Amino acid sequence: MDVRRRNRVTVTGREDGPVVVLAHGFGCDQTMWRLVTPLLEDRFRVVVFDHVGAGGSDVSAWDPEKYSSVEGYARDVVEVCREFSSAPVTFVGHSVSSMMGVVASVREPNLFDRLVLLTPSPRYIDDAGYRGGFSAADIEELMDSLESNYLGWSAAMAPVIMGNPERPELGEELTNSFCRTDPEIARVFARTTFLSDNRADLSGVTVPCLVVQCARDAIAPPEVGAFVHERIPGSRLVTLDATGHCPQLSAPRATAHAIASFVLER
Repeated sequence: MDVRRRNRVTVTGREDGPVVVLAHGFGCDQTMWRLVTPLLEDRFRVVVFDHVGAGGSDVSAWDPEKYSSVEGYARDVVEVCREFSSAPVTFVGHSVSSMMGVVASVREPNLFDRLVLLTPSPRYIDDAGYRGGFSAADIEELMDSLESNYLGWSAAMAPVIMGNPERPELGEELTNSFCRTDPEIARVFARTTFLSDNRADLSGVTVPCLVVQCARDAIAPPEVGAFVHERIPGSRLVTLDATGHCPQLSAPRATAHAIASFVLER
C-alpha cells in the first residue's frame, strides 16, 4: 500500500532542511502538532503523519494483530522515514510513539540521525525498583472502563492526560480527538500503549537521543524520564516548565525550541 495514503503523510517546510518526523501518541492524530510545525518549518523539512486507525489514515490498512504491539507501529515508522527522506531523520515521538521510535531506531539505525522522546514511558505499570506511575490494578481499571464505555472514558481521562485545568479548551480538544477514533481501534491501541514494556529496548539505542519531559505530568512522572535517560547511553534529559502530558499543545514554543536546539547542535 502507498505509504503516503496509508498514513496520510504531510510534508512541509524547507526542501533543503534537515528532516524532522513528528509522530503523535494514543488517541491523537497529526493535528496535535499544528502549533509546533509552524515553528520548525523555516529551518527544517517537517513530516507529520497519522498512525493507521487515526485521523485521516487509511483505516482499511488497520490490522488488530499487527497493531497490538509497538513493533507493528515501528515497522510503519521505518517505512515513513525511508519513503520521505533520502538522509537520516530526526524522529520526534510523543508518548507511546517515543517507544516506536526507540524500536525502529534499534532495528534500522541508519535511518535515524537523532531521536527526540517527548514525555516517554517504556512501561506505565510499576514494577520492582521501577515507578511507572500506575499500579497493575490502576491499569486494569482503566482498561475495563475503556472497554465498557469508551466515550465516557475519553471525557474523564482526556483532562487528566492534558492537565492544565485552567485551560479547559485543551482538555476538550483531546477529548474530541479521542472521540473521533473508532472505539475498537482505540481499545487495541490503548492496550498496546498501557500494557507494553519496552524497558529492555532502551539500551539498544545508538543514535543521539534527547528525552523531553514535563515538570508536572500525571501520566509520565519525572522518575520515568530519568529512567529513560539513564538507560539510553549518552542521552540528554530536558525538563520543560510545563504541565500535562501533551506539551506540543500546552507549551508549543518550549517544545519546538527543545527539538530545534537538539537537531541543530553539532
